[in-house]
Amino acid sequence: MNKLTRFAAPLIAVAMMTSVPMMSLAQSNTQTQNSTQDWNTPPAGTEQAQAGYRDGIEAAKLDTAAKRKLDAKSSFLYQHPKVKKGPERDAYLSNFEAGYNAALQHGATS
Repeated sequence: MNKLTRFAAPLIAVAMMTSVPMMSLAQSNTQTQNSTQDWNTPPAGTEQAQAGYRDGIEAAKLDTAAKRKLDAKSSFLYQHPKVKKGPERDAYLSNFEAGYNAALQHGATS
């Protein structure tokens, strides 16, 4: 029994020490994935507002790929939104701008 204790105790200690860094690594990867998903998820609001945010992200990608001026207000979809005039259009345009700027800030170029 004494020989078994001398052999088993260090093995258990080593196993416990090596599992801690792996668990913390898994947690940090999860946090990185969540932060990546956070910026490109549209904020809560109407369907038009969420569509504006997604359209802003796509417009930023297209403007970057085409090497156009990187300004949300000069984008085609900002100047010609898919939403009719009214409060829905204002929400669309403000979320479009937010999505456009978020994409530029996070370097979403492809």
